Amino acid sequence: MYDVIVIGGGPAGLQAALTLGRMHRSVVLLDSGEYRNAGVRHMHNMIGNDGRDPGDLRAAAHRELTAYPNVSIRDIAASEVTGSAGDFAVRLADGSDIHAQHVLLATGIADDLPRVPGLAEAWTVTAFTCPFCDGHEFAGRDIAILGGGPRAAHLIGLLAPIVGGITVLPVGASLSADDHAALDATGAHLSELPATAITHTSDGVRITTENDEFTVAGIFVAAATSRQRAPFAEELGLTIHASGAISTDDFGRTSAPGIWAAGDLAHRASLPGPMASVLAAASAGQTAAAMIVAELAAQRPA
Repeated sequence: MYDVIVIGGGPAGLQAALTLGRMHRSVVLLDSGEYRNAGVRHMHNMIGNDGRDPGDLRAAAHRELTAYPNVSIRDIAASEVTGSAGDFAVRLADGSDIHAQHVLLATGIADDLPRVPGLAEAWTVTAFTCPFCDGHEFAGRDIAILGGGPRAAHLIGLLAPIVGGITVLPVGASLSADDHAALDATGAHLSELPATAITHTSDGVRITTENDEFTVAGIFVAAATSRQRAPFAEELGLTIHASGAISTDDFGRTSAPGIWAAGDLAHRASLPGPMASVLAAASAGQTAAAMIVAELAAQRPA
């Protein structure tokens, strides 16, 4: 019986394991090897690590955790979580079970991209969603935004002071009248034709439409959607926000006692959505772990 099982080996799970380890709580971290930023070559907007390869950060965290004998890391996925507070069972991909008093979900989210040929290959290389993470790298250079709506307007507002020209292309159909009403005043060029192909070139990314081709330095995707990477939230009956993220309190507690969540799969009700940031995910993992330690300490007999 572990004190905590942490499911997910990204920044939220790794930081949670470190915090629990330093407080001499028994913890096993389950790392499936699947990460939202798996193709990212450089992470940004994290003090002391700006531009670092995320894989290097994970490797360094694994080395640090080996200093804590009460922390174990298993390179295996979890397939099911059952039980209740004080005795949860986590079924592993090999069919075995492990048990813990608490479970921390840190499995993150997965991105679903619009079906534009070549976009998947460009994803996390020259196509992104987060201006805070990747906008600076296109300073003064032309970019494209795929998709309209409020998300496109938001991206333009964030990127306009950074990049050169911005071209907005619809996905699947022409931009709507509402899109024009929201975007005409932004100064971006609005294309009525969707992208039919995206191709890497030595100069950046070539975008093809039905009657045109042009090259931009990079792409930001307004039409991407995200979902829970793992099925545990739904299977456990956790409260889910309209954003699709798990509802937590300020300390990472979910609606099910003993189940905690940290990282971009969750957020508290006061936020419109999760903070998709390595630093924010690590902070959430640390906070949840600290509160788990407090709850475990409160259970100690007088």
